[in-house]
Amino acid sequence: MKKSHFTSLFSCLAAALFVLSCGQPVSEIEVPGPDEENSPEGDDPSGTDNPDSPDNPDPDTPDTPTPQPPAPVDDPEADAGLSVVSFQEINGDVINPERGFYYPYEGGGEYNTLTASTVKSKRSQGHTVLYVQYVLPKYMSKDIPQSVLDNIQKDMDGLRAGGAKCVLRFCYKQNESESNKPWDPTEKWVMRHIEQVKPILQKNEDVIMVYQAGYVGVWGEWYYSDHFGMNPKSYEDYQPRRRVLDAMLAALPESRQVAVRTPDFKLGMYGLSLKDTLTAKTGHGGTTLSRIGGFNDCFMSSADDWGTYESSNSRKFWNGDTRYTFMGGETCAVQQSSTGNFCDCGPSIKDMEDYHWTYLNISYNTKVLNVWKKGGCYDEVKRRLGYRIVLEKVLHTPEAVAGQPYRVAMYLRNDGFSAFQNPRDARLVFVAQDGKETVFDLGSDPRSWHPGRYRIEKSITLPAAKGTLYLHLADPLLPNRPEYSAALANQGVWDSSKGYNKLLEL
Repeated sequence: MKKSHFTSLFSCLAAALFVLSCGQPVSEIEVPGPDEENSPEGDDPSGTDNPDSPDNPDPDTPDTPTPQPPAPVDDPEADAGLSVVSFQEINGDVINPERGFYYPYEGGGEYNTLTASTVKSKRSQGHTVLYVQYVLPKYMSKDIPQSVLDNIQKDMDGLRAGGAKCVLRFCYKQNESESNKPWDPTEKWVMRHIEQVKPILQKNEDVIMVYQAGYVGVWGEWYYSDHFGMNPKSYEDYQPRRRVLDAMLAALPESRQVAVRTPDFKLGMYGLSLKDTLTAKTGHGGTTLSRIGGFNDCFMSSADDWGTYESSNSRKFWNGDTRYTFMGGETCAVQQSSTGNFCDCGPSIKDMEDYHWTYLNISYNTKVLNVWKKGGCYDEVKRRLGYRIVLEKVLHTPEAVAGQPYRVAMYLRNDGFSAFQNPRDARLVFVAQDGKETVFDLGSDPRSWHPGRYRIEKSITLPAAKGTLYLHLADPLLPNRPEYSAALANQGVWDSSKGYNKLLEL
């Protein structure tokens, strides 16, 4: 985002704020996640049957169980008789897919911006996520030309070749002045453009991390709008925006989420209340509501992040919902609070923990980033954005015998702000001395590995007594691309040539 975006936004908003399928743990005991107690007090968060909603907002019923967290407890009885191998944590950041500080790119699609070499260069600097925004003021009332669509596809190809993914957004205007009207197209043309982009979204599911709900309003942030209402209040007011969001969700592969700018947009469009907050039972279930996340592009700027939160209920809703959806964005200003700056280290870390942040702009606002550097928390933010999986120890059957059961129990800790959000495979891979690989599904969905500590056990039958056992956290859409697999935050375990994490030598 440009600095002018927020400079002008502040002046105007001062007058008008706008507002895990995880297998059961080995103990077969379902245990709530570390912050499950944050469900809003006085509301039943177990479902989406909202009597106050004008209609049933989300009638879909998932066909498969949603991820349930493994038990976050030690189990001395189960560990009895097993050998123990301990692991050392890496102190610094771990470059991993679908998390971290992103690097922003912006264009109109007139040319191919993201070449493989460009993406590789940014990845070498630690950026596995790029923010890609297409600004289309020339096409407010006509089709997006095929040449532009072709260049967007070339950008997606560049992301894939370079080993990164994108946060994707489309918008039309970047200045809210009256002379810059209209600020957005009519609903007819927005729908047409979403339809035009759909084949690109379907073809590039593997390199789209999350799709931000742009199109409406200046910067695609759903506020300064000519055709969708500046301040929707009623359920009816929100329906033009809901139609846009529903079209975006329909255009996007089902494994991917669309992120909206404020929690109240999701609440208002679908007639929800706090009891509709996602839970372990409803999160990642493939329903409409489970695919709507959030983004905050004025993070830690004021008491309500310049209109991001309308009330305490807005915060409660995102606190629960973002446990199961993407949350990210950018900072925008250093503003004083009664005790210092709103963006000081203490409150910033707390908000990232509370709202489960996965990605953040590296280039805006640098004044805020400098506050974190001076306050000593910048490196912590860098390490903890998204997931950070630390392997504490592995317990295993003392002697491996070919053809006999072999128990492996891992104690893992997620020190990040969030769990994985997109689907990810978790498998044990046994590589025999002759190089032959045998793969065992771990039976645990990494999307259920919320911040906290877990024990995950798997009993396998080894084809040989000698070999190496690895943990492979693969992207199911890019399983043979090591750079898209997740590395543990441990010393001496990562095999970058395979994308495997070494557990044991047998």
